[in-house]
Amino acid sequence: MRLPLFPLSLVLYPSQIVPLRIDEPGLREVTGKCISMGEPVGVLCKQDGKLSEVGCTARISRVLQRYSDGRIDILITGEQRFRILILHDEEQYLTAEIMFLQDRQGMPRPTARERVIAQHMRLMEIAGRTIRPSAYEVQESVSFVIARSAGLTLDQRQAVLEMSSEQARIDFLVDHFEEFIPRVEKAQALRATIQSNGHLDFEEI
Repeated sequence: MRLPLFPLSLVLYPSQIVPLRIDEPGLREVTGKCISMGEPVGVLCKQDGKLSEVGCTARISRVLQRYSDGRIDILITGEQRFRILILHDEEQYLTAEIMFLQDRQGMPRPTARERVIAQHMRLMEIAGRTIRPSAYEVQESVSFVIARSAGLTLDQRQAVLEMSSEQARIDFLVDHFEEFIPRVEKAQALRATIQSNGHLDFEEI
């Protein structure tokens, strides 16, 4: 399959909905074609001038606004992971021949799944956000749902996208939360101390 590409400074996951403003002429051309023909695009993370080899296809699910200068605001919805086989750059925009990626067979360990959900709920609590347990009752991989708001760097998000099993992604997120949540809790406690006392003693660090 050959896809037009959106090189962006983000990592898109299956079923994730993301708003985008398209202003580059080449990407505007791709957007117009995909809207008119109902075809997907391939979203790839571009960082420091380097394009990732693994991305996620997306549908343009809604046009939010069109501007007189040609810019356009859209919503995209992630669909399937893919890997680039051959990259083409002979047009105004990049295209690629791709292969779709599938997870290895096997269900994740229930205890690991429960643990990562509990960790994510704790992180959301610290952040002051309420999340319903039903949000994790998804048909697709719960790891992709959690990774969207897990405090991951761009490199970490890309690493999650490239992993070939749900268990591997869950194990990665559990390890990440083990290190990340205590740091967030400490930062929150320090902010509370500063706000209540007006100062911070070095002994508290």
